[in-house]
Amino acid sequence: MWKWDYVIELLPALLQAFGVTLGATLAGFALSIIIGLLFAVGARSPIVPVRLTVRAVVDFIRSTPLLVQLFFLYFSLPMLTPFAMSAFATGVIGLGLHYGTYMSEVFRSGIEAVPRGQWEAATALHLSKRKTWFSVILPQALPPVIPMMGNYLIVIFKETPTLSAITVVELLLTAKSEASITYRVFEPYSIVGLLFLITSLLFSLGIRYFEKRYFGGHIADGGGKR
Repeated sequence: MWKWDYVIELLPALLQAFGVTLGATLAGFALSIIIGLLFAVGARSPIVPVRLTVRAVVDFIRSTPLLVQLFFLYFSLPMLTPFAMSAFATGVIGLGLHYGTYMSEVFRSGIEAVPRGQWEAATALHLSKRKTWFSVILPQALPPVIPMMGNYLIVIFKETPTLSAITVVELLLTAKSEASITYRVFEPYSIVGLLFLITSLLFSLGIRYFEKRYFGGHIADGGGKR
């Protein structure tokens, strides 16, 4: 039976853990965007060793499970190097690095969709590489891939329970701890499920609003590309 008094007692701990989950999601997503852009640009480098190295790193990371990568970063890396990070920081880096490789493919598809004439026009105008990327290519490459980026934001959010393996006290781990103490599983797991569902829906709606509000005109101009 559902007990509201137990729910009221449980909510503060779950909401606090939800803040950790949300923080790890947003930080990991932001990091994945940065890493994804770097990988996408690096994979197009005219320098062959750079291009091959980036592709090898991307393939390696995508071919190994996130959980294994988290274990390596948290347990093994401090033994091999003088660097030691908190569980939360390790989780954010793990999420960002892992999904940055997937995000790089998203950015690559957007970059390759930019007409070749845009590159040639930037060259004809003697624009620097920095201006070519930030003033010509990326403003055209990013709007069409916003929906895919939004999908990965939701995926990262749903992957945060994996961080409990390296002692990050996120939402699901908190629910498990509470259930192990009270032997009541219905309320904590139901609340966790609702929080994940509601937040995922809000993320989806937010991405759609952001796409229409800030990039609607650019996407409309692209017409047939969509």
